[in-house]
Amino acid sequence: MKNYDLYATMGTGFEAVVAKELQNLGYNTTTENGRVFFKGNIGDIIKTNINLRTADRIKILLKEFKALDFETLYDQIFNYDWAQLLPVDAKFPVSGRSVKSKLHSEPDIQSIVKKAIVDKMTQQYHRRGFLPETGNLYHLDIYINKDIARISLDTTGESLFKRGYRVEHGGAPLKENFAAGLLKLTPYNGTHPLIDPFTGSGTLAIEAALIARNIAPGLWRNFAFNNFDWVDNNLYKQEIENAKSKISKNHAPIIASDIDQSILEIAKVNANNAGVLDDIRFKQVAIKDFATDLTNGIIIANPPYGQRLKDKTSARKIYQEMGNVLGNLSSFNQYYLTSDVEFEKYFGKVANKKRKLFNGNIRTDFYQYWHTKK
Repeated sequence: MKNYDLYATMGTGFEAVVAKELQNLGYNTTTENGRVFFKGNIGDIIKTNINLRTADRIKILLKEFKALDFETLYDQIFNYDWAQLLPVDAKFPVSGRSVKSKLHSEPDIQSIVKKAIVDKMTQQYHRRGFLPETGNLYHLDIYINKDIARISLDTTGESLFKRGYRVEHGGAPLKENFAAGLLKLTPYNGTHPLIDPFTGSGTLAIEAALIARNIAPGLWRNFAFNNFDWVDNNLYKQEIENAKSKISKNHAPIIASDIDQSILEIAKVNANNAGVLDDIRFKQVAIKDFATDLTNGIIIANPPYGQRLKDKTSARKIYQEMGNVLGNLSSFNQYYLTSDVEFEKYFGKVANKKRKLFNGNIRTDFYQYWHTKK
């Protein structure tokens, strides 16, 4: 099978996490901001889309070149063998972005790239200036950074955070791959208890259960590559069966609690959709009343941020209650995500480490408290 230059995209701050995931799958990697590069064939495209927990997308880097003017951009794109990638009826939207480059008009960049591909394909397929674009979707992306252009093909489709298990919900839950990324920033592997005392719609607990049982996150969905005419569907079926064969059963307890019973019911539906309902103990309990007999585990939570001024006071009261109740669980490593820069003051302890992350467009800190096991 043909080898490709591939890369995974991810949220800011998770580059090292995704690189480690890829390395654990057997790939050599190089990293830059927002991207981790590796090489692989069609089987590897399928494998990484199905198995990566913390990435956003897997893309094929088709060509990289310097572009200081539109003529060069057009010529470089035209000179690619598009017929070996796109069938004659392919639907191929082109998105584009330019950063610190001489070619800065993104609409013009997209338009030139699209025209070059159309011109080349009409020549290759002996058409007269018309392509139907009624077939399967092949989403292309042109990215120019400091005058270096990269043209790539998205193999994922909807972002990898869309696992397929989550039902409609209220509020603003963590994206699935973001939750998995938080878990990957801890030592969690399923061999020690995990507690999420603000579980909401259950994303952290569900992703923990998927990690603990080694369930691939892409088992419930399809990908863009499923509709590429040069991808053998039997390879996809084989990789799905291979992933299913690696699922395990035994792991330490996972506790997911929340004060709101109605949101817990949504969490249970999500867990059931993900096949891990029996792996999580759901409890309705306020943080001030939380108690556990478990030891030597991990507590991880996405408590209320108090983004609006009127909510800040109640959020900080919750942080105080967290400190009073959870701060005494001295055998647990504890991890809390919040945008409140005064979290440590109200929790009552200074974190061993803080890591800056963006939950959507909200700038947050991941407060990490490490304790010695008893």
